[in-house]
Amino acid sequence: MKQVQQISLRAMEPEDLDLLYRIENDESMWGMSLTNVPYSRFVLHEFMSDTTGDIYTDKQVRLIVEDDRHQPIGLADIMKFDPKNQKAEIGIIICKSCRCQGYAKAAVERLHQYAHDTLHLHQLYAVVAVENEASLHLFQGMDYRQTGSLSDWLFDGKTYHDAIVLQRLL
Repeated sequence: MKQVQQISLRAMEPEDLDLLYRIENDESMWGMSLTNVPYSRFVLHEFMSDTTGDIYTDKQVRLIVEDDRHQPIGLADIMKFDPKNQKAEIGIIICKSCRCQGYAKAAVERLHQYAHDTLHLHQLYAVVAVENEASLHLFQGMDYRQTGSLSDWLFDGKTYHDAIVLQRLL
């Protein structure tokens, strides 16, 4: 059994630009996300500058995942925030060197707490590529139920991939 890691989630800071640039431009992740083009530092800087930090305005929040030494190791997102229906989509990405160590699970647990206690959400959902076995295992192990499948949902620039919708009531 993997040890649950101590992590913290915090707002993005200007010094996180290099981390964001590395993660967003990692082509190996493009087939598992909605991204299939590289982002310039300028575009990412503008994204960071334009973000208000208010989930009610932006309909999303991107948080930096830090380990117990306060080193940034990934990103955690709440997006497609729908306060009327009390739901949102979540996403998590941990840097390759820190994967399979319990950090993603700890980050998702923190997202659950924030979504329930602060945002008063009723449910969270994730859309995961069928080939992304690690993410499927993570979410299914955290009581997410598969509630749908989406054919040809994700395009990696060459091929369409099916995705699975997973939901968890909070």
